Order: sequence, then C-alpha cells, then structure tokens
Amino acid sequence: MIAEHEIEPIPGLPEKLPEGEGILWQGSPRWWSLAQRALHLRALALYFALMVTWSISTAAGSGGSLAEMALASGTSLGLALLCLAVLTVIGRALGKATLYTITNRRVVMRVGVALPMTINLPFSAIESAAVKRHADGTEDIVLTLSRAHKIAWLALWPHARPWRMARPEPMLRAVPVTAGAAQVLARALAGSASLPVPALVEGQVAPKPDLAGAVTA
Repeated sequence: MIAEHEIEPIPGLPEKLPEGEGILWQGSPRWWSLAQRALHLRALALYFALMVTWSISTAAGSGGSLAEMALASGTSLGLALLCLAVLTVIGRALGKATLYTITNRRVVMRVGVALPMTINLPFSAIESAAVKRHADGTEDIVLTLSRAHKIAWLALWPHARPWRMARPEPMLRAVPVTAGAAQVLARALAGSASLPVPALVEGQVAPKPDLAGAVTA
C-alpha cells in the first residue's frame, strides 16, 4: 500500500496506470491552510504572544529599566518569529510536495519531503469517506479504512485525521472546495459500489453499502 519512489512516469503516481484505470482528479493542498491546521501556527502564535507579554511583565515587575524590558521582549519575540518562520517553511514544503490523485479505482497520495512516498488506497480498502469544510474555502476529506488495511500514523502525518492513532484515517487535507475533489470521490466510490451517486453534504461523501451511515469528520 505504501511505496517509495524517485521517478514518476505520471505526476503523483509511482508507475503507469493499468489498462482500464484513469485519473479523475488531481490536486494539492493549499499550503498555508495545511500549515495552519497541521502545524498549529495560530495556537503557537498566541502562545508566543503570551510568552512575550510575560517576559515584559516580569522585567517590569522586577524594577528593570526600559532597556532591560526591551532586551527581554526582543529576545523572546526574535525566538518566536524564528520558530514560526521555520514552521511556515516546513508547511510550504509539505504542501508543495503533496499531490493527491483520485482514479476510478483508488486514491493515491504522493507525500513526503525528505523521503517521498506514494500511498495507494484502493476503493476496496475504504469503508467510508467524510468531508469537513472550513471557513477559508478548503476542505478535509477523511477516509476510513477497513480493519484489514492498516497504515502507520507516522507514515501518513500530516495527511491523517488528528487523534486517530490506534486506527489511523488518511486525509486529503486543505483541498480547495472549488477543486471539486469531494464530489469526484463521491461519484467514484458510488460507481465502484454500483450505487446511485449520493447528494454531497458536509460530513458525508459516500458510505459503502454495508454501512448504515456516514462518518463525520
């Protein structure tokens, strides 16, 4: 299900598609949205702001001079900006290195920066899928795998549903809503199961026929 690769005969795919399989959709995460949610940039920015405020208050409370307060706050602010800048660079690299592909038979995730790898998820391994839309115009598409198919959470990160380590769930993260990936996947899953195409609503992409309801993200 997971394969390393160096040369791609087709962008996002480790090998040429077999006869009868075709690409329905390809796309990448919006890197800034991916960085914010996967690397928690907003929460870290708030934390660093509190730390800078605390360093200024501590210096002022101990009777320090304006120069000492400026030094304390400047040091804390510099370290905070450096950390956020590094995480932003990492987030951009993760987004640029990622390519999601939906074919008529599977979902393929080309992920990884230092060690690129391809994760193949055949429709037969997918129990259900769900979509969660965000205010920034992106959506996360979560795939619940059958218990017979397991992927290590670390191999998936950051393309995995948070806090699902015992049974990791792959996730197409920060995909622009306008790209239409969720609708394409809904049609492909329904077609593979010989079901009518369901109406797409938030929280549900396409359940498999043996499931009673949708999985919510």
